[in-house]
Amino acid sequence: MGIPSDDVGDKAFNGPQISTTQEGVREGVKAACVACVVAAIPTMAAVRFIPWAKANLNYTAQALIVSGASVAAFFIAADKTILEHARSNARYDRTA
Repeated sequence: MGIPSDDVGDKAFNGPQISTTQEGVREGVKAACVACVVAAIPTMAAVRFIPWAKANLNYTAQALIVSGASVAAFFIAADKTILEHARSNARYDRTA
């Protein structure tokens, strides 16, 4: 059954098909990779150079900061992509 936006445009396109959810996951992974790097660099620099961070941020805290940013970026990008496709494939009767 899947997401309704997956089924709307598939019949008109005969080439290789990528579903909306697969494209959402792909965009989410890209965003998560970027967020991982963007969050890891300042976190590691802070732990190395700022005395408070050195004393209070252990390895678990550093991992939670980086993974939290990555997970948030994944879900935001995937949701945005899926909703974008759902809006473009929606069929509204604007005359009613």
